[in-house]
Amino acid sequence: MKVSVLTLGCKVNKYESDSLLNIFKQKGYEITDGLEKADIYVINTCAVTNEAERKSRQMIARAKKLNPNAKIYVCGCASQHDPKQFSEKAELVKGVAGKNKIALFGSGIEVDDISEAYEKQAYSIQSRTRAYIKVQDGCNNFCSYCIIPYLRGRSRSRDIEDIVSEVELLGDDVKEIVLTGINLSDYKINGKLGLSELLERLDKFNKRIRLSSMEEVIADEEFIKKLASLKNFCPHFHLSLQSGSNSVLKRMNRRYTAEQFFETCTLIRKYFKNPSISTDVIVGFPGESDEEFEETKNFIRKVEFSFLHIFAYSSRPGTVAARMKDLPSSVKAARSKELQILDRTLRKNFISQNKFVKVLIEENVDGKAQGFSENYIMCHFDEPLKVGEIVDAQIVGMAGNEALAEKI
Repeated sequence: MKVSVLTLGCKVNKYESDSLLNIFKQKGYEITDGLEKADIYVINTCAVTNEAERKSRQMIARAKKLNPNAKIYVCGCASQHDPKQFSEKAELVKGVAGKNKIALFGSGIEVDDISEAYEKQAYSIQSRTRAYIKVQDGCNNFCSYCIIPYLRGRSRSRDIEDIVSEVELLGDDVKEIVLTGINLSDYKINGKLGLSELLERLDKFNKRIRLSSMEEVIADEEFIKKLASLKNFCPHFHLSLQSGSNSVLKRMNRRYTAEQFFETCTLIRKYFKNPSISTDVIVGFPGESDEEFEETKNFIRKVEFSFLHIFAYSSRPGTVAARMKDLPSSVKAARSKELQILDRTLRKNFISQNKFVKVLIEENVDGKAQGFSENYIMCHFDEPLKVGEIVDAQIVGMAGNEALAEKI
């Protein structure tokens, strides 16, 4: 019998899906994470935007189209938010907590309360050159636009020894580990911020280390200096900006100013050569004026990000921002398009600043290798290369918004 676990949303969701795949594999099922014909589908949903919830519902229809007789099981943030939207089409609907219980194949709606302690899960199945390792869950920030703290609960951290044990089990074919969490910067050991200590422990493994994201508030000079001292740390910093306007940041309940954010970027560049500093930006937040949007564009140019993730604001019921007056969708679309044009320029500029990189070869497509550099440039080669090999390469041109490279 074949089980397909389909994932929407963030890297934390992906880790949790891979944990479920590991359980099903141990039970003797044939497993896949692809949208292909299967006997059982597990849909791990996302609720970060209205569109994410719509895609989560749509995934059930796509699975049923492949096999009308398949059984559907649903879990994740969208089902935590509104389990009834899935109940008619799914055998079992769970939420965020107790996802591993999906493998027991219950029925009905079983949305558990979120625990105050970190929920230990089965280790994630890892069959790739890059492994995602979940180390933290939940968030205490309560940004005014974000529903996730209400669905994922308060911040809680995984035991450091359990994390190290999972990394120890990774095969030699896994050359890079990516630490992930809902608010990774809030990872704690014995109640104190512990991301620096965790990274130091993991640096002993012969694997590249990457952070999936980071909050500006943790990045003081001591922390950045520590990262620069690690031999395996990848200089890719994904810092969530959301807006370059201080007035918008205040309405968002983001706990920094644009000036503080810029100081962090300057500090990173003090200790790292050609680091990738990427970011998330929300356009069309309630009340965002033309002037505030211009402030954001100018700030993005000032920082010179390597690339942007752009989101049009999506009102989520239950959040503070949902009580604010929303902007027309046409305004959001126009501003998104402006930033998309700027993003293409930023990507090209960043790639042009890099000449020699080390690339982890992740796959060969049509006889041509591709993979990411240590500072997160996607590089394409005109020849096949060994998957899992880290090669010295020279960037020789552009392939759309990505790089063309040659092995040295």
